[in-house]
Amino acid sequence: MDYSTITLTVEEGVACLTLERPEVMNALNTQMRAEITHALRNLDAAARVLVLTGAGRAFCSGQDLGDTGTANATDLERVLRDEYVPMLLALRDLRVPSIAAVNGAAAGAGANLALACDVVIASEAAHFTQAFTRIGLIPDAGGTWTLPRQVGSARAMGAMLFADRIPARQAAEWGMIYEAVPEAGFEPRWRARAAHLAAGPTETFRHLREAMRASPENGFEAQLALEARLQGACGQSRDFKEGVLAFVEKRPARFEGR
Repeated sequence: MDYSTITLTVEEGVACLTLERPEVMNALNTQMRAEITHALRNLDAAARVLVLTGAGRAFCSGQDLGDTGTANATDLERVLRDEYVPMLLALRDLRVPSIAAVNGAAAGAGANLALACDVVIASEAAHFTQAFTRIGLIPDAGGTWTLPRQVGSARAMGAMLFADRIPARQAAEWGMIYEAVPEAGFEPRWRARAAHLAAGPTETFRHLREAMRASPENGFEAQLALEARLQGACGQSRDFKEGVLAFVEKRPARFEGR
């Protein structure tokens, strides 16, 4: 598929999906949502990590309110159900870890798209805004699920009611994101992090993500049982055998991702 609103490259195991509508701060329109969903569902088998970032000065400003596909739509439930839900589930269901490299403003659905990734690394020039109430909507794109689990209900409620701009450093202090990086070192940082994951035990990462996602809903015994099952699967992998051998031989492990 030829993409017109995103670019997708794969180099040395790192798939980089860039939102490419800088003239509107990478706002999400119908076409972009379809292209993101397609790209995520058909990620190259050589990819061992996905990086999601934005072109220009913004990560993503959220829903494109001027999009002819949705500007006059009154059935927002359909837009969310048919366009946002498939995109977010495709991101969740990736077989590889995902990093949101937030280079600038992340607002509304754009903020929640970033927060749906496994790890968020942001430039200190970036900021996050749950902007929905400014136009008479509730947060969507998974925000009411994701944000309370990251920062607690009190901070999530305040961020959503007041639609405050949360700078990247504050977001890191709150636990909303993994780290905020000085702007000058931002791209080298996320590239190094992506390279680390691309060289890691990919199947182990997949099982780790499954365990972490199940944890909030599981009781202690259920989580112990899940850990045992997933650890058993890890123990049968080639990467586990390589990891042990590398430890014994006192050398860096050379993981194959299987």
